[in-house]
Amino acid sequence: MSALPPLPDPHALMMLALTAGALVLFSIERLQLAVTSLSLLTIIALTFALFPYPDVDPMMFFRGFAHEALIAVCALMTLGQGLVKTGALEPVGRVLGQLWGRMPALSLLITLVVGALLSAFINNTPIVVLLLPILISVCLRTNKSPSKILIPMGFATLVGGMATTIGTSTNLLVVGIAKDLGIAEFNMFSFALPAAIAAIIAIIYLWLIAPLLLPRRETALDTDSPRLFAARLLLGESSAAAGMTVAEARALADSDVNIRRILREDAMLMPLPDVILRPGDRLRLFDTPANLHAIASALGGELYAGGLRQDEQPVSATNPLSPGEQRLAELAVVQGSSLDGTSLAENQFIQRYRLVALALHRKGQNLWRANERLKDLTLQAGDVLLVQGHNDALREMKQSTELLLLDHSITLPRTDKALPALIITAATILLAATGVLPIAIAAIAGTGLMLLTQCLTLGAAVRAISPAIYFVVAASLALGMALQATGATAYLTDLFLYATQGASPAIILSALMLLLAVLTNVVSNNAAAVIGTPIAVGIAQQLQLPAEAFILAVLFGANMSYATPMAYKTNLLVMNAGNYRFIDFVKVGVPLTIIMWLTLSWLLAFLYVW
Repeated sequence: MSALPPLPDPHALMMLALTAGALVLFSIERLQLAVTSLSLLTIIALTFALFPYPDVDPMMFFRGFAHEALIAVCALMTLGQGLVKTGALEPVGRVLGQLWGRMPALSLLITLVVGALLSAFINNTPIVVLLLPILISVCLRTNKSPSKILIPMGFATLVGGMATTIGTSTNLLVVGIAKDLGIAEFNMFSFALPAAIAAIIAIIYLWLIAPLLLPRRETALDTDSPRLFAARLLLGESSAAAGMTVAEARALADSDVNIRRILREDAMLMPLPDVILRPGDRLRLFDTPANLHAIASALGGELYAGGLRQDEQPVSATNPLSPGEQRLAELAVVQGSSLDGTSLAENQFIQRYRLVALALHRKGQNLWRANERLKDLTLQAGDVLLVQGHNDALREMKQSTELLLLDHSITLPRTDKALPALIITAATILLAATGVLPIAIAAIAGTGLMLLTQCLTLGAAVRAISPAIYFVVAASLALGMALQATGATAYLTDLFLYATQGASPAIILSALMLLLAVLTNVVSNNAAAVIGTPIAVGIAQQLQLPAEAFILAVLFGANMSYATPMAYKTNLLVMNAGNYRFIDFVKVGVPLTIIMWLTLSWLLAFLYVW
């Protein structure tokens, strides 16, 4: 092929333009992936409905919602949630937590290996949910920085997920599309050998070198974060607030005064705006020490610590404010939860969880500003809230699927459903691995058993399915069908071969993997995989080489989500928990991408091409 391939027909050009636009939109963080994906699907269907194309039925683009890859992805996400909810993985967490206290260096290696192995069979999000609190808790107890080890742990789970067809949604998608294109179906361990060899090299890098590249960064819990304290303010005869309404007193203090109750003689009053304050009233307040002292000064009252007993001493240097049984903790917003895309006020956060939010961190930065109301800020997946509350409230939060509690000192009890959940998950994996059942059928059967045995409630099962992944996969499948049907994929294949003409098959295979590795770090990895898989098949057919090699080049390249925090959802969780910056992912992720690319390029060429 020496001449530049001729341009395809208008429908193919439209789909290529739509693909380019979709990739740009997928990379814009403020746009919700689910909405963008659904919009993309709508535009594709409308295009072919309004401008018909031979042999293309617009309804075909909705088949992705029933594609076996999407069914398997959703079912496997639900199975992983069952393991988390029942505490089935807690024994692993306890053993690792104990080991970290004795042998930190060896424990990091063991943690990386365990994370990689588990992620080969379970979606890596529950694995990160399990390991994050352990590592943060250990670091706080030993005065080490979590930023040295959280990125290596997160990347180890991504590396491990490349080993089997069920390791990631990307794997399932690539394998499913390849099957649709007539390529022999991959079994669960078809590509485990090259993935395992590359994973061993990657884990050595993550264990010995990556921590040296990462700076020590303080987390929110390491800093002097503002705690809230319960106190009472006694209004005297000369108090400026005496005779004022509660609303007027708040205005006088020039602060959003958090008055919990008003004790008047033996009566307890609600702090309604029109209640008139009297001398002798005791106001129960809840705020930072600085604000409490400022409020006391503005209202002309005397500040007392704690409860409402009159024999307590006023607050002074010898009798300071105390948080009592209150404690600080960090909570990460999990993708797909009811908090994702809403505010604390809309979710009635204080009433539901009995916790008070003190700060909001996004991508390692404190997002909240003094002139904003924290409860009105819209939350995103990966945001970390610094909260304060009683141990009991935090223990209840540990069992919630809405937020991830980054504190391993509060353990999730291992319920009596833990063993059934483990057995169901193991049976699902075994049936799929041995080929007794297709992956989608085994996974959906496992999900049904989780519900029948009450390892999961229906609500928890539904929340386990990420709307972003669901709609991205469905829309990506539709886009792939459109590219294939219009000949746009064939054009991209010819264009790629034109750009690499004269190169050996091994170089072409390596270039394809590198292209996907770059693409997956700026757009959705599932979208990259859907676009790349038909191109891989076309290249293999034109070169008359095994299609498996080029399909795996796409699969491995699309999984190399290391260089940017937005490349994969667990990267965002790790980023906020470790207070990382964008450059930290670049420093560790780019060398890891190069290591994996070179290793897997050589292995695939050795196994399939040479």
